[in-house]
Amino acid sequence: MEEVPREARRDPAPAAEAAAVEPVAAETLITVDSPDAMRELGRRIAGLLRPGDLVLLTGELGAGKTTLTRGLGEGLGVRGAVTSPTFVIARVHPSLVGGPALVHVDAYRLGGGLDEMEDLDLDVSLPESVVVVEWGDGKVEELSDDRLHVVIARAVGHEEVLDDVREVSVRGVGTRWADGAALDALAVALSG
Repeated sequence: MEEVPREARRDPAPAAEAAAVEPVAAETLITVDSPDAMRELGRRIAGLLRPGDLVLLTGELGAGKTTLTRGLGEGLGVRGAVTSPTFVIARVHPSLVGGPALVHVDAYRLGGGLDEMEDLDLDVSLPESVVVVEWGDGKVEELSDDRLHVVIARAVGHEEVLDDVREVSVRGVGTRWADGAALDALAVALSG
C-alpha cells in the first residue's frame, strides 16, 4: 500500500469553507497572573468595545470568565454588581455614563443553540448594547459576523506557583477586527 503524503490527505475545501464562515481578523495571547489582572484585562477590553459588540467567553469553571466580565462592566461604567448570571441566565447592566448597556449571559445550562436562547431577545439587545456570553461557543455566533472570542485557560505547571495564572487568547472575528490594531494595542498596553 502506497503512503499518501499528509498534504494530499487533507481536503482543502473544508478549510476554505471554515475561513469563509469565520474570518479571524486578529488574535493576541496574554498571560494574566491574578484576579485583579483579569479585571484589568476586562477594563482594557471594554475600552475597545462599542454598542453592537458580541463577546464570547470560554473557559472551565473557575477560569475567570465572570471576573473578566466584572472588569468589562467597570470599564463600560455600568450600574450594578456584575455577578454570574448562571441561575437567571442573563442580566442587563445599564450604563451610568451614557455608553452601551452590558448584557451578561451565562449559557452554561442551555444545551441548544441560538434557538434555545431566542427567548432572551439577544438579537434585539445587541445593536445598542455590549453582549457578553459565557459558555456561548457554538450557541450564539449567528448573532453577529463580528465578535470577540476570549478563551481563558489555566497555565500548566507547578500548581502552587501557577494557581492564579491564566493564558488568555483574545481573537477578533470579522471585519470589525480586521486590521488587528486594537488587539495589538491591548497586548502592548498589558505588557508594559
